[in-house]
Amino acid sequence: MGILYNTVSICHYNAKGKVPAKNIFEWASEALANNAFKAIDNTSDEMSTGWVHIDDYREASFDVPRVLLRDHYLAFSLRHDRRRLPSAVLKAHIERAYDEYLSENPRYKFVPKKMKEEIRETVKDALFTRVIPSPSVYDIVWDTRTGIITFASLGGKTIELFEGLFSKTFEEVQISMIHPIARAESIVADEKLKQSVARANKSSRDSYIEAVNGNLWLGRDFFRWLIYQTMNDSSKYEVNQPGHFSEGEYFVSYLDDRMVLMNESEEKSQRITVAGPQDNFSEVIAALKKDKNIIEATLYLEKQDNQWKTTLKGDKFHFSSFKSPSVTIEKDNITDRAAEREAVFYERMLLLEQGMQLFDSLYANFLKERLGQGWTTTEGKISKWLERG
Repeated sequence: MGILYNTVSICHYNAKGKVPAKNIFEWASEALANNAFKAIDNTSDEMSTGWVHIDDYREASFDVPRVLLRDHYLAFSLRHDRRRLPSAVLKAHIERAYDEYLSENPRYKFVPKKMKEEIRETVKDALFTRVIPSPSVYDIVWDTRTGIITFASLGGKTIELFEGLFSKTFEEVQISMIHPIARAESIVADEKLKQSVARANKSSRDSYIEAVNGNLWLGRDFFRWLIYQTMNDSSKYEVNQPGHFSEGEYFVSYLDDRMVLMNESEEKSQRITVAGPQDNFSEVIAALKKDKNIIEATLYLEKQDNQWKTTLKGDKFHFSSFKSPSVTIEKDNITDRAAEREAVFYERMLLLEQGMQLFDSLYANFLKERLGQGWTTTEGKISKWLERG
């Protein structure tokens, strides 16, 4: 699902580097055009990857501002086409080609190694020309004011494709995925708390993998704190991050429906999935008492009549199936399709940013408690609650 859908899986990046303050369209359009998608329908190529329009994946020319630039956003998509040929079919055709070669060259008992490679490539190319490529498209929205990039996919290989092509396209811009410790560093404003975040960082290196693996405790403690808050508090919080909502406004957040728990200290890490609406979280409490940690959960964020829902991945803070309030655009005989999609885009970005403002406010509430002097008291309350459960 893309950015324009009410439900989308997303991760975030920080972009830093040389981005022009003026003529940003000319700069971005030239870079994207140099790495635009090239169709492979009439070739025997196995795959092709490149940039396309966010509104039409068949178009790859970025020659007018409207297809790319939307106020302070750069919006485009990654398209990856690939021909998929069943291995059994390929093997059968290659074996047939080997037999034909031996029948035409009776002096050979076996096909020479070099000839095998040639036959294999010839057969593969011939079959690929008969296979229609399957397209996959993933949306990207780059907020040039904040430097935040929203990428609409959580697939490992897709993320690698995006990062590789982005670095090739924008050579002077460095992107880094926003993981729990990076998000903590970005949302904490208080200087003392910033120092606490730095001291709490258990990663000794700057690499993404090290930063994630060294700070798995952040996501686990966040879930542990939030499940306690869900069961023992009003689940009411104040907005404390900049954005569309005003500071001090109230919202509600809680866990429900589905949680995944795991204990990595066991010889074989066993996952437990608890699904369905929870009344007393008895299964979750029982698993927590056995030293399992919540590593993934369905998180709700509510403000007035609006609700955001997502499956939060605790290790990386990836947002799977992030569902925002529905976007409804009134159609009439005057509004053209392009204008309609542009209106949907702005409404969707508003709702996504509102949801992320609420999440960051919730996370900041946790960090203030987790890294403050009162955490020992909070841990004691959580332990007593689990014992009673």
